[in-house]
Amino acid sequence: MYVFLTILIVIAAILLTLLVLVQNSKGGGLAAGFASGNQVMGAPKTADFLEKTTWTLIALIVVFSIAAVGFSKGRQAVAEDQSVIVVDDAPAAQPAAEFPAEPAE
Repeated sequence: MYVFLTILIVIAAILLTLLVLVQNSKGGGLAAGFASGNQVMGAPKTADFLEKTTWTLIALIVVFSIAAVGFSKGRQAVAEDQSVIVVDDAPAAQPAAEFPAEPAE
């Protein structure tokens, strides 16, 4: 779940970055291209939509981040509860047997 939330945070952050780049605080930007009078979504409505979408993405990032921290704490607790026990079943190396010296020829 932690990985899923992290992916959602990254996607929301990319969308938020693109959305902020589209906006212009002076009323220009890409939203100004939709400013013809006979369109249903004129510049003011587009600016309102972009602003609401921006705040929604910010709220989603905050909520997902808090949830990810909660799942992260749970993962750490599980990792700390599990102890690693190493059992060495291999027989210990035995010293080489001492052979009597062979008589010199």
